[in-house]
Amino acid sequence: MSNSAQSQRNPWLGLSALVLPSFLASIDVSIILLALPSIAEALNADATQQLWIIDIYGFLLSGFMVTMGTLGDRIGRRRVLMAGAALFGAASVLAAFSGSAGMLIAARALLGIGGATIMPSSMALISNLFPGEHERGVAFSIWMASFMGGMAGGPVIGGILLENFHWGALFLINVPVMVAFLALAPRLLTEYRNADSAPLDLPSVALSLATILPTTYGLKELAKGHVNVASLLVIPLGFVMGAWFVRRQTKLSNPLLDLRLFKNARFRAVVLATTAIASTGITMLATTKTLQLGMHLPPLRAALYMLPGVLASIAGMLLTPHLAKRINAQVLILSAIAVAYCGVILLGSAHHVTDLPRLVLGYMLFQIGCAPLVSLGNVLIMGSVPLEKVGAASAISGTSSEFGFAFGFATLGTLASATAQSIRGAGSEAALTTEVQVVAMGVVVMLLFAAWMARRAFAPTAPVPIVPLTTD
Repeated sequence: MSNSAQSQRNPWLGLSALVLPSFLASIDVSIILLALPSIAEALNADATQQLWIIDIYGFLLSGFMVTMGTLGDRIGRRRVLMAGAALFGAASVLAAFSGSAGMLIAARALLGIGGATIMPSSMALISNLFPGEHERGVAFSIWMASFMGGMAGGPVIGGILLENFHWGALFLINVPVMVAFLALAPRLLTEYRNADSAPLDLPSVALSLATILPTTYGLKELAKGHVNVASLLVIPLGFVMGAWFVRRQTKLSNPLLDLRLFKNARFRAVVLATTAIASTGITMLATTKTLQLGMHLPPLRAALYMLPGVLASIAGMLLTPHLAKRINAQVLILSAIAVAYCGVILLGSAHHVTDLPRLVLGYMLFQIGCAPLVSLGNVLIMGSVPLEKVGAASAISGTSSEFGFAFGFATLGTLASATAQSIRGAGSEAALTTEVQVVAMGVVVMLLFAAWMARRAFAPTAPVPIVPLTTD
């Protein structure tokens, strides 16, 4: 497409289109947990099938993200995103009318593959729509706020739908939104691709899946307390496949994942920082347990008490780019992590219903404190690589966040559960208190590591040159 045609398109309208699939993908993550009892009863799903109904989406979402990000760089980011949106809509219909647990699992797998196109393609298109650093930061913040809004609104929307309609309505709401996106995307989004790219290396695609899927599966099994031979063997298998994948990428002239991106010290540091922040997601589980098991609140009231924290995260995302105009990014992020640290200390000391205000305040401080690194981290990741590589870079960002989230649940969750189990004889409340405190200590360690990496990533350096991108 010509530059004149590109300039006639309003980038903010383009962003409004990109928000639609992001919002739906985040809803799909949270809404299935609420619907699972109804689905299990209707489809007569056993315990194993219920786990796969939940997990298969996340497995394939993380597994295909690198492939979809690189594919978008090569054949067109808008094209890949629209194909993924079409698959997401079609799979939603299949899921809504599933007559068996196996059919629903297959539909959820297709939803995961379609969802894998959304994050890398959307982030890459945002980078192209907003060449200015400040506007790009604002756009990323709005896009991520929509994702957080979907996570927060998912249970509320799901509850209303389940109360009035068949459980299939939870999936059918995706269809009109995806149809609207498919109608708007060609009008509002300019296509971007690397004209000099080569076809995908299919063995590399297979190796990337063989790396990510076993590793993610093993970490999630450990997080559930399923410490067995299978869960312990698949993680080393994933690492072996990962070593093979890396070896192959270094020998290809057009690799699936350009490992030279990691030679950029800022890119490497910020990926590690955002991975560490993602690993602190277990704080949400610890807070939920404290509210429901420690303070004995019903699920709906517990969700409402967690809502201020989610709103604080959204506010932090939206405020960050404006604060970054007035405050040095390094100072802003490190100060915010200090706020998150204070929040975790409050969360770790709130155990009884009389501590409820402290818990709500602690969760708010934690969430708003993590927001600047997440927001500015993605801006830095996108800005520290050539434009023709931003799809692959965003896929790395998304995959590392998924890995960090699973790693946090597996390591901190397993350690906390084991510690609590060792003192279970002292009473369930004492065990829960110990579990939450162990999680809090682990989260503090990850926050300190994130701060260390962020200090290196956002150290003042010379501007990174932007390589021109071919458009059509």
